Order: sequence, then C-alpha cells, then structure tokens
Amino acid sequence: MTLSQARARFADVIDEVRHYHEPVYLTRRGRRVAAVIDADALERLLAAAEDLEDIKAAEASRAEIADGEDPVPWEQVKADLGL
Repeated sequence: MTLSQARARFADVIDEVRHYHEPVYLTRRGRRVAAVIDADALERLLAAAEDLEDIKAAEASRAEIADGEDPVPWEQVKADLGL
C-alpha cells in the first residue's frame, strides 16, 4: 500500500492489521519503506529477538569455556551488577 493510500485511510489500515494480524507494508515509489504491525505481534517479536540474543550469548560463553577460558565466578557477576 502506498503511503498516500495509507494516509487517506489510516484508521482502516489499523483495523486491518488488528483484525488479520498481518503487517501492512507501506511503499514509496514501489519500494517498501515501513510496515504497520499489530502491537501484540511486535511485543512477541521483540521478546523472541531478546531470547535469541540470550541464546547466542550463552552459546558464545559455552564456546569460550570449551576453548579453555575461565568462567567469571558468580560472586564477581553479582558484584559487577551491584547485587
């Protein structure tokens, strides 16, 4: 949907996104420039992205330990976090 079309019927675009739970892509000169997405879907995507980053960090830590690096002691972690 072009930006002009979306601007002209913005409330309808929001209703469509909330009803169908599918993003509406906005275009300018035939190229996607933005998307309108349901807020709940966005929150789920952000949570999934955070989970994936945590998984990657854990895998990297395991790889470092497997390569012989010493893990950071729990007491040091708590001290660094001010706990």
